[in-house]
Amino acid sequence: MDPAYSEEDKAFRAEIREFVEASLPADLARRGRHDFHPHREDQAAWTRILAERGWSMPHWPAAHGGPGWSAVQRFIFEDEMRRAYAPTADRIGAELVAPVIYTFGSEEQRQTYLPAIRLGETFWAQGFSEPGAGSDLSSLRTRAVRDGDHYIVNGQKTWTTEGHHADMMFMLVRSNPDVKPQAGISSLVVDLKTPGITRRPIWTLDEGLTVNEFFFDDVRVPVENLIGEEGQGWTHAKFLLGNERTNSAEVPHTRRDIAQLREIARIETKNGRPLIEDPVFRAKLARIEVDTKSLEYAVLRALTSDNHGSASVASLVKVRGSELRQRVADLAAEALGDYGMAVSTDGNAEHRLSDKDESGSPIPEHGIGVAAKAMFRRATTIYGGANEIQRTLIAKTVLEL
Repeated sequence: MDPAYSEEDKAFRAEIREFVEASLPADLARRGRHDFHPHREDQAAWTRILAERGWSMPHWPAAHGGPGWSAVQRFIFEDEMRRAYAPTADRIGAELVAPVIYTFGSEEQRQTYLPAIRLGETFWAQGFSEPGAGSDLSSLRTRAVRDGDHYIVNGQKTWTTEGHHADMMFMLVRSNPDVKPQAGISSLVVDLKTPGITRRPIWTLDEGLTVNEFFFDDVRVPVENLIGEEGQGWTHAKFLLGNERTNSAEVPHTRRDIAQLREIARIETKNGRPLIEDPVFRAKLARIEVDTKSLEYAVLRALTSDNHGSASVASLVKVRGSELRQRVADLAAEALGDYGMAVSTDGNAEHRLSDKDESGSPIPEHGIGVAAKAMFRRATTIYGGANEIQRTLIAKTVLEL
């Protein structure tokens, strides 16, 4: 495809930008500016505003409540959201779980779960990883044993992103231990208020709360919560992870981070002059900008091609996108000098930045959240399937090695 945006695309971008500038509450934008992990009430509030315009689920087809946008329009929308520092929707539910439900679920399941996701009323967790079963999901051990009209679930899930905000979990379980590992996996929807479920926070290096672990002890899950048929979980997982890896390219997020990096470099100085004028720094920044623009074109080509959902395409953009996110975050921390060694944390899941930061932190306003982001970004090359695994997939499927 021609990577240049058409006049219609430019008009669409102008429409989105005008709406966001008029509708995004300033306090939501300010909290988003520091890139702390989004809080549920901010996400829910912005999702409701977008839902009134019919834009809360940009990736969904019109038949299921989405706007029916093209791939390029969806990309532009995401770009404008990031540029404005708007909160994301519940991305686990909106971008990962919902496509599985409307593609493989029953009509009753679509009617039950999709409207609440679209309106920001229900938040979701993705129950995939386990101790000993991360990138190799086929070795998962959480069991679901049929007992009349219920499954009895026992096991553990870990590294569950935003699980502390979640009402529901889409999880992979081993429903048949006597067949090939991939063939014995099924998908269940679980209400996290069900007795027998324990969740515990995992505090990460950036001193923030993003991931959790869940324990399931004789949890009774209705049979009607099975997605598709027994044994189809591996198919659902590959479908979901293809979406996750393509989204992990996160070009709009990286573009926004580059803009913040430029702002830092205009404020910070080296040898009495703005850092942005230093030739060594400018060379590093230029390299990142060129690589990001190249990835943007690659993602647009992938989104508009017939094989955009293929595992190889998803792996390719995931690897490069995740590495770029690390590079720009590391360079921002470097640009802060000594301040780049200090972490200004969001503290816990309920922390708020007031209009005037009263935390007592010595970090200047433009440096808040930068070091924490650089620390958290170490995970980008791991989640969604470690990059080493993705390179193996690329070698096998593209290079035929």
